[in-house]
Amino acid sequence: MQVVIIILATFVLEDAATLITAIQVQLHVVSPFAALTALYSGIVLGDVGLYGLGALAACWPPARRWVDMPGISQQRQWLTRNLFRAVFISRFIPGTRLPLYTACGFFRAGLKTFTLATVLATMLWTTGLFLLSLKIGAFLLAHLGAWRWAGIAGFAALMILSGRVAARIRKNHNS
Repeated sequence: MQVVIIILATFVLEDAATLITAIQVQLHVVSPFAALTALYSGIVLGDVGLYGLGALAACWPPARRWVDMPGISQQRQWLTRNLFRAVFISRFIPGTRLPLYTACGFFRAGLKTFTLATVLATMLWTTGLFLLSLKIGAFLLAHLGAWRWAGIAGFAALMILSGRVAARIRKNHNS
């Protein structure tokens, strides 16, 4: 049941799910192997789900009309040529995954290449964040006593807000 909860949590907030899962490992509620496997599975399933939503949108005539603009075939070709790199890099740039992953599905960019890129990037990013969360979580649990849950909540909030701020800065920079 714990693994299912972790997988479902990644659909809501991946980074917070990673932090909370690392805390669960520190508390010996779930094993590190089960935790990472659940995190990887949930995140990749979510990413492939976004691809699928884009593919479904391509079947809907109004969506095809919205995307019918000059240069669309060149954009599709660029995305297909640079698919692995674009998907891999987007894992590390806040705010890019939803539009890119749905566009990949919409344009039917290679699902195998897409999935490989998201699996590798997820393993790299999530493992790093998980290990960092283990260290910080161990510190918070060991040194904050009764305040440890407030510290963990603060760390989770910091992670969520920093992603939002980074996405906003990137958006303002591109405008």
